[in-house]
Amino acid sequence: MIRCQDSRRKYVVIVIECGAQYIRDMDLFPDDKSRVKAPVDVSIKPLADRMRPVTLEQFYGQEKIIGPGTPLRKAIETDQVGSLIFWGPPGSGKTTLAALMARSTQGQFVVFSAATSGIKEVKEVISKAGNFYKMTGRRTYVFIDEIHRFNKAQQDAFLPYVESGEIILIGATTENPSFEVNSALLSRMRVYVLDRLSEGALQKIVERALMDADVGIAGMNLQVGPEAVRFITAAADGDARRALVLLENTALFVGASGTITVDNLKQVHQRGIAVYDKAAEEHFNLISALHKTIRGGDPDASLYWLARMLDAGEDPMYIIRRLVRFASEDIGLADPYALTLALNAKDAYHFLGSPEGELAIAETVIYLACAPKSNSAYIALGKAMEDAKSKGSLPVPLHLRNAPTRLMKDLGYGKDYKYAHDFDDAVTDQSNLPEELEGAEYYRPVDVGREKKIKEYLEWFKQRREQLRRRFRKG
Repeated sequence: MIRCQDSRRKYVVIVIECGAQYIRDMDLFPDDKSRVKAPVDVSIKPLADRMRPVTLEQFYGQEKIIGPGTPLRKAIETDQVGSLIFWGPPGSGKTTLAALMARSTQGQFVVFSAATSGIKEVKEVISKAGNFYKMTGRRTYVFIDEIHRFNKAQQDAFLPYVESGEIILIGATTENPSFEVNSALLSRMRVYVLDRLSEGALQKIVERALMDADVGIAGMNLQVGPEAVRFITAAADGDARRALVLLENTALFVGASGTITVDNLKQVHQRGIAVYDKAAEEHFNLISALHKTIRGGDPDASLYWLARMLDAGEDPMYIIRRLVRFASEDIGLADPYALTLALNAKDAYHFLGSPEGELAIAETVIYLACAPKSNSAYIALGKAMEDAKSKGSLPVPLHLRNAPTRLMKDLGYGKDYKYAHDFDDAVTDQSNLPEELEGAEYYRPVDVGREKKIKEYLEWFKQRREQLRRRFRKG
């Protein structure tokens, strides 16, 4: 009889009898201890599945929410877990943590699929959960992977049971639950944010797989240096599953007693796929990072976020459109050439394509980051829009109206209009706003870049017009 640890059960007892192996296991839910299953060869399961932690101590990388002394850890230890949502990138441990919670509290763990389940299946799960609680006194954890794929009706079906506490609903999603989960359901569930795994956490996961002789690959007697481990953790891009898949595939490539090197890892790995979805939140996170680092005047950080987007396959024209907007909004008249350069980048990219045209985008990003910043035009337009909406359709002053017909002239259209070129410095004393808005100031230039000259002009213009008005009043 050989007793060993197993990642899928609390423990396994292997009995060798008549040349055959039988596995008698203790399930997650020890109310049925008599079941005997057919032999299972763990080698047919992917390494990433075999290495799922069986204890909270083996769960690496999310210490801020599950470490000793945290509220969630205490709730698990005292069996007071409520319904919750795990929000995080792929491979950060959402499914594993949900299963560990059920195991730690000896609850029933039920996986619910949005693709194949409807309202009828929801009610069946709830009914079975109630029976399970009556028989065992333990609760049922209903796990929904990618809960954002559930439609409104499916989400609403769970609402009364979450509210009554008949089930513990655990949702997992890579999308922002604020946008994807019904507000009524979201208000009854706590959201825990899981981070992408650090290279330190990934290193522990990889090393555990290398040293585990039961469900890991220690039996292959591989030689793996620290450089190779660092390559695996970097290539995984924060995803434990990707790290273990790369390790397993490379181990199979070099074979038992082989040596895993950076070179053969590169052969197997080829090239990673960055965590990025052009229709989802990471798309907006990266463009936001690019905007804010350019606004902050940091060309190096701006180039990094640009490279992240290009490497992930973002449409360069989308980036250029955002740069054109940035040149108008955040640089404005402090450096009017910034807008010209952004538009030139569009033409250069159209002419050259990728990858050559991407250099023009990079030059624009550097220029915008280093240019003087002013959002005065952006603010001015916003204020003018507020008045346009709140003041209604104020009539255009008669002297500013064109008079192409005799009737319009008779009605006073264009009367007393002062043609600027007939006056010194092309400045008159006339008002150009509706009477209700007389004296309104929308544009206030800042004292940077070329806008300094505009500011000087406006100060002179206001003084000159006031002089003319005083002269007109005296006359």
